[in-house]
Amino acid sequence: MTSEAMQQLIATVERFRGDGGCAWFEAQTHRSLVKYLVEETAELVDAIEAGDDTEIREELGDVLFQVLFHANIAADRGAFTLDDVADEQRDKLVRRNPHVFGPTPTRDIDEIIRMWEEAKAIEKRDRTSVLHGIARSMPALALAEKVLGRGTSVDAQLAAPLDGNEDAAEAAFGDELLATIEVARSEGIDAERALRGAVRRLEGRIRDAEASQSADAAT
Repeated sequence: MTSEAMQQLIATVERFRGDGGCAWFEAQTHRSLVKYLVEETAELVDAIEAGDDTEIREELGDVLFQVLFHANIAADRGAFTLDDVADEQRDKLVRRNPHVFGPTPTRDIDEIIRMWEEAKAIEKRDRTSVLHGIARSMPALALAEKVLGRGTSVDAQLAAPLDGNEDAAEAAFGDELLATIEVARSEGIDAERALRGAVRRLEGRIRDAEASQSADAAT
């Protein structure tokens, strides 16, 4: 997107406030918009996995609007601006990617990973837990993968003691799921994406069965 196009989009979003604006827009908060952000992000994931460039472009626009919407809300209450968001993200990219922006650039993958991990470690040196910063609202499979990855550094056990308020069968099933996800993680498989693929294949079989039944009924 060109700078001019971005400026026009920002100006369009700003038109929703003030005289001639939108009362619904002005009534929204960061919290009230969460469900829309989740939905738009999920639709972008669907478009990416379908490999549809037209849909990807459209859904990226919807996610971008959510970013601008949240920045607009924050600016209106004097918390921060879109420029603040951009400045912080730029600084973070420079700080976390010394292989590009540092004094000794490299294209060696192993060296890139090492330098990135070192940069992240410096940022996290004051954290008291490896779990700090993990979003609890992530989908359960993705959350499990993230926690498992962090947990390897402290050699945590997968199976947890049963809480007195937990259903034993449900807890055991949860532990089995967690163990399966750990197997996928160790083999480099994205469990969340793998399950979505399996669900899409199931949807295809259901639609095929429905089409077959409709054809039978028509004859």
